[in-house]
Amino acid sequence: MKNIYNYIFLTLIIFLISACHKIDITPKSLYTEDIFPQTEDQFQAVIGPVYTSLRGHYALTYFFISSASTDESILPAYGGNWYDGASYEALHRHSWTPDHNWVTTAWNDLTGLVGTCNQTLFVLKNAPEGEARERSIAEVKSIRAYAFWELMDLYGGIPLDTVYPSPGLQPRETRPVVFNFIESELKSAIPFLKTEVDASTYGKPTQYFAYSLLSKLYLNAEVYTGTSMNNECIAACDAIINSGKFSIQPRDSYLQMFYPNNGPSTQSEFIFAIPYDPSTSSGYMFYGRYDLNRNLGMKYGYSGATMGLNVDPIVNLTSGNGLVNSKPSGPRATLSRFLNYFLDDENDIRLNQWLYGPQYWNTGNPIMVRTTKLGYNQFYSGADGSGAYTYHLTIDTSIQLRQNASLFDCGNDEIGWNQGARNIKFFPDANSTTRNQDNDVPVFRYSDIVLMKAEAILRGGTPTSGASALSLVNSIRSNRTTSPDLSAIDLEGLYEERCRELSWECQHRNDMIRFGKFEDIYGFKTNTDISRRLFPIPTAALTANSKLDQNPGY
Repeated sequence: MKNIYNYIFLTLIIFLISACHKIDITPKSLYTEDIFPQTEDQFQAVIGPVYTSLRGHYALTYFFISSASTDESILPAYGGNWYDGASYEALHRHSWTPDHNWVTTAWNDLTGLVGTCNQTLFVLKNAPEGEARERSIAEVKSIRAYAFWELMDLYGGIPLDTVYPSPGLQPRETRPVVFNFIESELKSAIPFLKTEVDASTYGKPTQYFAYSLLSKLYLNAEVYTGTSMNNECIAACDAIINSGKFSIQPRDSYLQMFYPNNGPSTQSEFIFAIPYDPSTSSGYMFYGRYDLNRNLGMKYGYSGATMGLNVDPIVNLTSGNGLVNSKPSGPRATLSRFLNYFLDDENDIRLNQWLYGPQYWNTGNPIMVRTTKLGYNQFYSGADGSGAYTYHLTIDTSIQLRQNASLFDCGNDEIGWNQGARNIKFFPDANSTTRNQDNDVPVFRYSDIVLMKAEAILRGGTPTSGASALSLVNSIRSNRTTSPDLSAIDLEGLYEERCRELSWECQHRNDMIRFGKFEDIYGFKTNTDISRRLFPIPTAALTANSKLDQNPGY
């Protein structure tokens, strides 16, 4: 019993240290080599705070900063609702400052994750030697390498803080130095990481996690260091492809791959995914809250919503018989420019992740919504504005700032809220009574690896294993559409394929920068300044660390 109490108490201490980030505190070991950690479960308990930190960051902060800054997603205001101090407007218009909330939150999330990794490695270094210890250290270093990669990708040169307790304030290293460190860390971790791909390794770094991050690192090497590394990217991709551990999900189950019941037994493409659970308050995986039109809660079972015994109820009018009309907030949409990548092929299953146009119940009958004439159109000028009005729910693919363009405002009426196609790739969890969802979110997916290899070949890399860029792209398309294979592929075509395949998966900002499209004019964005390829170092970080300097353009 004493051993169990020591085990629980040490785990609690690690969580408290991780939460506080007090780097001047040296944790005292409460275990001996006879007590803790020795088993796989005990080592995983020590690592737990690392995964908790990553989970809290990825589906919220990282999504917004890597998607709302592109043409993939937009979150306008609705009569002042969701304006949030121009937070989302600044991401869209590329007008963010060093005080921007998401810019600051992302920095804090990631430096906090690095700190948690450092603290965990400090605890692990005195653990009994053996395979479990070496593997645990390799897993933590791999996650830390990922955090450094995100920081480098978002902010450029960063401090390489790798020691706990901290030796003091660290200056920024250049991007190439950070690049080389990440590469070295991953290569040194690979021999100690598992190669099994099953429930025991789901949500944990394996060798294929490391090769995936190396692939991403090498594909973007010209952006990060000025020197292309296409052959290195191909070799890292081949380490995954040639393993035979993964396959492209068939067309008929592509969308189900992202549904709430996804996990180690329901897909073959997830190389590394972050598990989410509705009961976890720090999960922050609630895409349905942002993405579902607010009148579609009952159809998609949002947060306990249900039609009960009713058949095709009129939204906002029908009641009783078990009806629960929980409404998502529904402010987030996509731009028509991004949606257009999907509209050319009606046979492509990936088109079905978008909600636009007239909406229908599963019976095929139209979804009707009750409101008033002014509630439908706030600019209605008739004397009967308070009169009841029922309309067929239709989602417009265009977005107009109807109320106040200077405040990024679509208007607080049904017309305003029904603008912009909505993404339901991460289908809401109909069994959850909270806005937290059960959908696991992929960080690295096999289709991304195949497309990265194709791109590296198009950018001058040497083909391997008889595969061409065209054959690689068609291997994905043959599992996504019943239309004929492509007869040719170029970089523009590959970029569009990445848009279709990886939408809503936190990949698009990175892609737009690499393809030279981040400075394009789209939506309501007119800023073409290339300095926006990097976010600014937050003011709070500059204040806390006098050795940091600001990125150019800020």
